[in-house]
Amino acid sequence: MPSVKSKARQVALCGLLVALAFILSYVEALVPINLGIPGVKLGLANLVVLIALYTLDLRWAFTISVVRIVLAGLTFGGLFSMLYSLAGGLLSFVVMALLSRKNLLGTVGVSICGGVAHNIGQLLMAMLVLETGSVWYYFPVLLISGSVAGVLISLLGGWMTGRVRKFLSR
Repeated sequence: MPSVKSKARQVALCGLLVALAFILSYVEALVPINLGIPGVKLGLANLVVLIALYTLDLRWAFTISVVRIVLAGLTFGGLFSMLYSLAGGLLSFVVMALLSRKNLLGTVGVSICGGVAHNIGQLLMAMLVLETGSVWYYFPVLLISGSVAGVLISLLGGWMTGRVRKFLSR
């Protein structure tokens, strides 16, 4: 069982990570990366979820992920954008949580799989909302963009995870 001091640090870190994820969502909403492909984003806020998975327990990481999605959805999007984000974010979280606990792929592999799972979750939601399976033609594009985003996020995440672990160990 963690000491009171370390529990207080975890709560403080959780609050900071939620705030950071929200700010990164805001930055991404302000400065959209337009590659001529609708829906392709770097997913900067997922960096925070990756850090939480490797530095906190699953409950904290899950809480950060859901709170970030709901806050960003209410602030920068609408109901449908929140539904798509929840579908992608929850599937991504489950995949990354399972893979990070198995230690088979490292942060790069976990992040790539999380990015691809996020896109799959959004495609599944689109299939339900639009009542068509034709959205799967978009999957190859999202597979590539999710993989590239996963690599970039993991590079930042690996560096930041070490810094957060130092903070928690003080």
